[in-house]
Amino acid sequence: MPKTKRALVIEDNDNNMELISFILSASGYEVLKAENGLAGVLLARDQLPDFILLDIQLPDISGDDVIARIRADEKTKVIPVIAMTSYSMTGDRERLLQAGCDGYIEKPINPSRVVEQIESVI
Repeated sequence: MPKTKRALVIEDNDNNMELISFILSASGYEVLKAENGLAGVLLARDQLPDFILLDIQLPDISGDDVIARIRADEKTKVIPVIAMTSYSMTGDRERLLQAGCDGYIEKPINPSRVVEQIESVI
């Protein structure tokens, strides 16, 4: 039997966390949750998830800082990171991909397409 893939969701908005966790769980993923950037970095290092969904606007450290810390750590640098953000300014997608994200999903997410979007990256 194949191992269940684990997702780490770093998201400070309870409604967004609940929605994405529900969608991932319903699609067969185990979901790890972090409500801020520092907790997400520590959880990533401790649990080594198969991929990370990262909100860019977090209450403690920026999503950019989370990406930098994950990429700087030998244990976590190869984990795919997908930015999930309502930032939709020109150049944000490119900036986040250049910063080390492997993918980019705009909020509000499309529940019927988000798993497909994630799987196209991982």
